[in-house]
Amino acid sequence: MSEPLILGIESSCDETGVGIVRGTELLANEVASSVDEHVRFGGVVPEIASRAHLEAIRPTVARAVRQANIDLTELDAIAVTAGPGLMGALVVGLSAAKALAYALDKPLYGVNHLIGHVGVDMVEHGALPKPSMALLVSGGHTNILRVGDIASDVEEIGTTIDDAAGEAYDKVARLLGLPYPGGPVIDQLAAEGDPTAIAFPRGLTARHDLDKHRFDFSFSGLKTAVARWVELRHRDGKDIPLADVAASFQEAVADVLTAKAIDACAAYGIDSLLLGGGVAANSRLRSLLAVRCEVAGITLRRPRPGLCTDNGAMIAVVGAELVKADVPPSSLDISADSGMPVSQISM
Repeated sequence: MSEPLILGIESSCDETGVGIVRGTELLANEVASSVDEHVRFGGVVPEIASRAHLEAIRPTVARAVRQANIDLTELDAIAVTAGPGLMGALVVGLSAAKALAYALDKPLYGVNHLIGHVGVDMVEHGALPKPSMALLVSGGHTNILRVGDIASDVEEIGTTIDDAAGEAYDKVARLLGLPYPGGPVIDQLAAEGDPTAIAFPRGLTARHDLDKHRFDFSFSGLKTAVARWVELRHRDGKDIPLADVAASFQEAVADVLTAKAIDACAAYGIDSLLLGGGVAANSRLRSLLAVRCEVAGITLRRPRPGLCTDNGAMIAVVGAELVKADVPPSSLDISADSGMPVSQISM
């Protein structure tokens, strides 16, 4: 049997992504971002994002089809992000995918956005070991997942109980007067600072926290600690060493993320760890996790930074896995689910 040819559409936030794969072979990956339209608001504005998706979806599909050098009639199925994400943004992508599936008489697969961040690594490094552990770090989600099979068996063993890591980056950037999105800016600034300059707290790592939240995350307290530190410096009339603050904050985030991921691998007896999600492009997180995995004897898989942010290829490759596993396709009547749980791989 030949590998399935799948077109994937991603529109959960501010990127309109269309990817085409043949199995795990990446044929096209086109992305139209509306991030510049949100900068002056300091965050994503749902209505603006939805309108941007409406304008971008058709030309982005067309570019992907040209890049892959295929005809739409050759497709075996259409995959699309069904959730989680911004409801209005999801509806645009889902509507486009339904229209294509109906017009071409092709199966439709409503895919979980978060599982896409796990699956996208397969276009670079092939099939995932079974089982694998995944550390998923994005703007709105921070999770540790046990992945038995990406098409049928994903278990959440850790999550954030308040701010996700990406949210903390954006909020800290805002209070430091840095532009949106905060992740890349802080990462770049941190390279000039001392990560040991300020002893910011590591959330949910105290002994009493580990009893109940061993694999969970909390970054709200860290964000508040940065705000208080900056406020005290202002009160005392002292300058704010932005690079040191950025580096110390980033070190606290990376320290907790990597330590808990390594601990989860040890607890479950899993020696393969995948890093995924938009924050997975962060240089310190990538380097620290590589060092700690090597020490622990864990094989680390990391997609290249360009595949860590939202894109259609990640949805397409999960769609291909669902087709190969003979998972029944979704109905054309499915609705977007802004709160779709990570354990629900598809609709």
